[in-house]
Amino acid sequence: MRRGVVRGLFFGTASGVITTLGLIVGLWAGTASLVAVMGGILVIAVSDSMSDAFGIHLAEESQPDASTLGVWLATLTTLGTKFLVAVSFVIPLLLLPLDTAVGVALAWGAVILVALSINIARMRETPAFPVVAEHLAIALLVMILSWAVGTGVRYAFA
Repeated sequence: MRRGVVRGLFFGTASGVITTLGLIVGLWAGTASLVAVMGGILVIAVSDSMSDAFGIHLAEESQPDASTLGVWLATLTTLGTKFLVAVSFVIPLLLLPLDTAVGVALAWGAVILVALSINIARMRETPAFPVVAEHLAIALLVMILSWAVGTGVRYAFA
């Protein structure tokens, strides 16, 4: 049971941060539209949360030692965590101009990833810095690629 909850929390949180920030950066670079970014976040919060939860459900079911309760705990924890993390990025968009809100969202995502990474390092009894650096580097790569795609789409279709 505990394994399912832990997997759902970590997967849902990481996916919520990376997917939502990638979408924010890509749509911001491509459209500079608050409506597009806000709509994208809300769509991600619903559809991608459900998709990830289903993926975790199938992955957990594929494990021969998985209990039905553990599978459902992983599924529902992933769904709830990803949804809440994704929706948390709406707050800066409601309160700040779009350009500023994107910066705040990036900082918020980094804080979440650092906290998650430190927790993982503690669980594995390893130094936190390499884990934090690895996870932030992956997130940075996703942001750069998302920005490049958004910018490319803007130039190709605007």
